[in-house]
Amino acid sequence: MRTEGKHIIMDASGCNPEILNNLEVLKQILKDAAQRANATVLDVAFHHFTPQGVSGVVVISESHLSIHTWPEYGYAALDFYTCGDADPKLACEYVAEKLGATHIHTTEILRGEEADGKYLHRLLNTKEAENGQKVSVLS
Repeated sequence: MRTEGKHIIMDASGCNPEILNNLEVLKQILKDAAQRANATVLDVAFHHFTPQGVSGVVVISESHLSIHTWPEYGYAALDFYTCGDADPKLACEYVAEKLGATHIHTTEILRGEEADGKYLHRLLNTKEAENGQKVSVLS
């Protein structure tokens, strides 16, 4: 069955707080992640909050990658939404590694699944990885 996109939602815990509060580093990590996913970067918008935290989005031809950080908790919330040949799993694994995450929780959703002229989303799976395990997002 044809779908229009793949969406991975990731909560990353135990991340390096200095990275989570560094707008330029996060921007580069997400741009690199898009390239690793075989996506084409179109635009980038990031904002640093006071006293800390960053939100940002990398708009790609295939959709978007986004991040919201809470350095004080070592936590980041991320979305990896792609269509076409881009692979959000590759982006997700790369970002988890670069953030130094000790625990990740991911949910994969198929988006835009057509059924009788209606478009739906379908939950594929949820997975967790702890420090010491290979941070493999989804098998």
